[in-house]
Amino acid sequence: MRIPEIVNRRSAIGGVAAAALLSAYPPTRLSAQLPAYDSTATARLASSPRHGEWVRYDAGDGDSVRAWVVYPERRERAPVVIVIHEIFGLTDWIRAVADQLAADGFIAIAPDILTGRAPGGGDINDPQLATQVIRTLDRAFVMRRLQGAARYGTSLPAATNRVGVVGFCWGGSNSFNFATHWPDLGAAVVYYGASPPDSLLAPVRAPVLGLYAGDDARVNATVPRAQAEMRRLGKRYEVEMYEGAGHGFLRQQAGRDGANLRASQAAWPRMLAFFRENLR
Repeated sequence: MRIPEIVNRRSAIGGVAAAALLSAYPPTRLSAQLPAYDSTATARLASSPRHGEWVRYDAGDGDSVRAWVVYPERRERAPVVIVIHEIFGLTDWIRAVADQLAADGFIAIAPDILTGRAPGGGDINDPQLATQVIRTLDRAFVMRRLQGAARYGTSLPAATNRVGVVGFCWGGSNSFNFATHWPDLGAAVVYYGASPPDSLLAPVRAPVLGLYAGDDARVNATVPRAQAEMRRLGKRYEVEMYEGAGHGFLRQQAGRDGANLRASQAAWPRMLAFFRENLR
């Protein structure tokens, strides 16, 4: 029996058993293009052959932001992809996503948008606190920190001048927002993030790819109006909707009776093709 067939029997064997099977047969063996899922991210980072390092970059106004940077193993210079974290902050899972993007040929930069925002200063490593604090950030603050990441990335000797962005949940919303903010962006990918208001879409120059869970009504309610407005403005916005998948499917690949895994197996290569097309 093929491993994907075993995983897709989760409803019959129970969620715990399905998670155990995914631990035994991680997505790297199901598809070389998938990043780690949540419970395997730390181990994948520890065993990665790629060079990853913590850096701090200048985001303007005297603001210094920490970020995790991972380099691909390639001869020529590489385009940059900024990885925007979920509402839970810069977790090991986001760092593992960056590592997989580097494995796929990109310089991946995962900025900690919450740098220095802990009560009394300092960084936030607690997901519950991150969720509370992240709701207090204004758009201008987030965009400035993302633009600083783009400037830092393209200044690296191993980088080209091409920059893409991908985000997840809260980060997905801000990936689309960054496309409305920074005219030099090469491509934006949105994983299950709400669309910006129609009034902000006119400045978008970069092509946008939205990857959405079929069972995610809150986010998906924002997609049709964004599609209509982007179409009216003559801008490129491609949408993929994955039936049966739930919000956060790339991190929770063991969930939803196999639908999250199927969505992940379709969405990740779709994203890579989009970046390779638009960041050349």
